[in-house]
Amino acid sequence: MGMKSDMNLLFSLQKNHVFLKFTLSFLLVGLIFHLFISDSFTFSSLFQSPSSSPLSNAIIAQSPLVSVQTNDSVEFQQNQTQPFYKDAVKCDLFVGEWVHDQSGPMYTKESCHVIEDHQNCMRNGRPDSGYLYWRWNPRSCDLPKFNAKKFLDLMRNKSLAFIGDSISRNHVQSLLCILSQVEPANEVYHDEEFRSKIWKFPSHNFTLSVIWTPFLVKADIFEDMNGVSSSEIQLYLDTLDNKWTNQYDNFDYVIMAGGKWFLKTAIYHENATIIGCHYCPRKNLTELGFEHAYHKALQQVFNFITSSNHKAIVFFRTTTPDHFENGEWFSGGYCNRTVPFKEEEHVDIKDVDSIMRGIEVEEFNKGHGANLKLLDTTYLSLLRPDGHPGPYREFHPFEKDMNVKIQNDCLHWCLPGPIDSWNDIVMEMLINNGI
Repeated sequence: MGMKSDMNLLFSLQKNHVFLKFTLSFLLVGLIFHLFISDSFTFSSLFQSPSSSPLSNAIIAQSPLVSVQTNDSVEFQQNQTQPFYKDAVKCDLFVGEWVHDQSGPMYTKESCHVIEDHQNCMRNGRPDSGYLYWRWNPRSCDLPKFNAKKFLDLMRNKSLAFIGDSISRNHVQSLLCILSQVEPANEVYHDEEFRSKIWKFPSHNFTLSVIWTPFLVKADIFEDMNGVSSSEIQLYLDTLDNKWTNQYDNFDYVIMAGGKWFLKTAIYHENATIIGCHYCPRKNLTELGFEHAYHKALQQVFNFITSSNHKAIVFFRTTTPDHFENGEWFSGGYCNRTVPFKEEEHVDIKDVDSIMRGIEVEEFNKGHGANLKLLDTTYLSLLRPDGHPGPYREFHPFEKDMNVKIQNDCLHWCLPGPIDSWNDIVMEMLINNGI
């Protein structure tokens, strides 16, 4: 009906030449304006963001912290409009690159006295120092450098616990070293093996703890401090380790992680029954694989956290990839690189690390509560093959013989080192959660 009326109008306008010219001019201007607006939208869609590595895209695709649309062009356009639509995209702190930072670390081996010998790379004679001058730079947002004074003020009258294995202990030492530049901590507790500890910052009434529980679930472990095992680990997949659950209500904030211990030989128990194992060829048991155990353990952990009446803010840290090359820790593997990988480099993640992180993200996404956050450090850690002690886990290992065979550490981190940037991210996440 509207089209018919328009035709009648045009017919009648033939009787008035001047009016007809005016009308046609108006329609022409409208057509040009329409085409211009359409082209402007088409033009904006041609912009592309810089290319990223295949691993980076895989991490983005799995991450619960990014928007549903994850192709690069969409991400670029959303970032351009972020000042106007603040909720259109979430800042992903975990995708980016390591950038050179001439200011260097916030502490040294002389200014921090809590560095464990195995991570004190400079004291142990590491000859290069370039690995100290990098910091993590997310691609889509700013990440301020850690502010120790501000952090202690935020933590006044609060408690923070690190729960996990030796990487968690590595992490807490990094935080202690940074904070000690403002206020030294007093150690008030340690267990018999010095694996679990508690510190107090008296001026801020802040309590910092580390709880060594490598499986997070109950485990009978028959290993000495050198990693020599006299029997298979007995792992109880339906029972959480009460070393941390009994203290959970005391914590305002928790940084928790599982990981590499699940790769060890273990016998699996559920409902007071042996159900199978991982890597126990001499036992007449079903091989269930570490994947089964890790799924079960994380289900227990996340169910406990989300159903607890105590609503601590919990950051679950994803798995830390190692950088052993040409072997493993027990077969001559080493890590002698001196610079980070670039974001655009094709960096392969080991199958076990990819599987573990996949399990972590899958279980995290099954219905976590608002108080549970993902500290997704896997990708940014993968880019730092230069940050491990390597042979310098021991004091001057080549002092007597340059050809001596040394066991390398390509899993833990030098202090100072890349792990310090994890604290930049933790602080930013705390601030973003309104503490």
